[in-house]
Amino acid sequence: MSSQSTAVNSQSPGLKTYFKTPEGRYKLQYEKTDPAAVLHYSHGKVVSQLTVAYLKEKPTSQPLVTPSTPSSSGVRSAAARLLGAGNGSRALGFVGGNGASRTVSGSSRIGGSLGVSTGSGNSQAVANYDGKGTYLIFNSADTLFISDLNSQDKDPIKSIHFSNSNPVCHAFDSDAKDGHDLLIGLHSGDVYSVSLRQQLQDPGRKLVAAQHYNKDGTTSNSKCTCIAWVPESEGTFVVGHADGNIYIYEKNKDGTADSSFPAIKDQAQFTVTHARSSKSNPIARWHICQGSINSLSFSSDGASLSAVGRDGYLRVFDFSKEQLKFGGKSYYGALLCCTWSSDGKYILTGGEDDLVQVWSTEDRKVVAWGEGHNSWVSGVAFDSYWSAPNSEGAGDNVMYRFGSVGQDTQLLLWDLAMDEIVVPLRCCPPGGSPTFSSGSHSAHWDSVYPVGSLQPAPSMRDVPKISPLVAHRAHADPLSGLIFTRESIVTISREGHIKIWMRPEHGESNQSSSSEAIATSCSTKDRPPTASTKTSSSSFKQPSSVLFS
Repeated sequence: MSSQSTAVNSQSPGLKTYFKTPEGRYKLQYEKTDPAAVLHYSHGKVVSQLTVAYLKEKPTSQPLVTPSTPSSSGVRSAAARLLGAGNGSRALGFVGGNGASRTVSGSSRIGGSLGVSTGSGNSQAVANYDGKGTYLIFNSADTLFISDLNSQDKDPIKSIHFSNSNPVCHAFDSDAKDGHDLLIGLHSGDVYSVSLRQQLQDPGRKLVAAQHYNKDGTTSNSKCTCIAWVPESEGTFVVGHADGNIYIYEKNKDGTADSSFPAIKDQAQFTVTHARSSKSNPIARWHICQGSINSLSFSSDGASLSAVGRDGYLRVFDFSKEQLKFGGKSYYGALLCCTWSSDGKYILTGGEDDLVQVWSTEDRKVVAWGEGHNSWVSGVAFDSYWSAPNSEGAGDNVMYRFGSVGQDTQLLLWDLAMDEIVVPLRCCPPGGSPTFSSGSHSAHWDSVYPVGSLQPAPSMRDVPKISPLVAHRAHADPLSGLIFTRESIVTISREGHIKIWMRPEHGESNQSSSSEAIATSCSTKDRPPTASTKTSSSSFKQPSSVLFS
């Protein structure tokens, strides 16, 4: 490895390589970044985003992709070593960044030395990192990079260069049936769908066998800001843009027919417009708000879509009915990120008010707010793999673990038990004394907000406050995102520097004991729960103090 690469990834002075939680110590295992030799002439214009993808075992009927030209570069040779002849026999799954995750089979241990597994029959040998093919996909400047999560090599194994615009957002879907499982949105508004496996098999630095949508801004020349597959759909995906529009695509349509939409009459009004032709792609346009849409996230069943934007509102839609279910405003400024719990009960948001907000989809309002960041909150995620201590038994008190990262360079972990948080003081009834409400977490408001309404931000005095369990300065630079995997927490900075924080050893052993039972399915109903059920005797409650590391 070059000295340049080592210098880029070296731990900055004052940053610890571990942080402590009640269940044990998380330790920095690997760091990854784009090669130091890349010239970032437009580096500051694009924020690096992160996608984690587990490739499934390749179907035998899928044809191989023959590399176009030989290459001896470090990135290309690493890809060749990893994939061999491109037969890719792996038993894998997918993890997204929205709290809805699918498990994978194979060893639960990250790292270790490079091994080779040889299949039977005509299968050719492929490099195998502990039985997994787990990839980190991230953008930096005008390049999309792909790294092997389980490799100790800090440099990517693949880079894809875009000559006319910068990649801004991306999403992966392991359930894709025709091989196109990776979406890429560009600053120019162009969108591509490709096969991740085909990109890894080809030694070049250009996209291979890509489907191109909104080519040259034929439908919208507004910057792509976020992109997402629709869960449980047949190749449907949505793209959010800086002009406040969401476009809905079907990846199997080529989009050569007229895909223009009429002008928007009222920029402040939510409107849905369908394409004039059945052959058009995109098939529909949703105008959400004035200003940029900053983040999109689907519930795990694909029934509901949440969106946050420059105007500071969270909006939650019934996706199939194309109707607004509810929405609410931040305390200050724009909302930058949102995510669902995998049980669909809660949504997290973060933004320019430096707060993390917890929204109840049942009560259609914010039910808790978390204070701990010293700058904008840029990423939030539920931990689908965490389980609370003393969680065995028949208790019905549900606890959630989630994380947040911000431009203050901090990673914060939070524990949320809705039955244990303290609701603020109620107003004094005439002739009475103030009391703390208890029991149901919805008791601090007298009624649920009506369906289809956008609500102003409530007074902070009326919403329970939660404090972080852990506050850890994870990077030297502002952070842009985080993802939880079975073995680790993965964080990324705005500049494209990635760190993998391994879970405590006893946490790994607890997970591995049941991994075989749950790792064989990738269906939504078998996803690991975001929340953990505790017994009423558990002493692990909402922390009164923060662990600083």
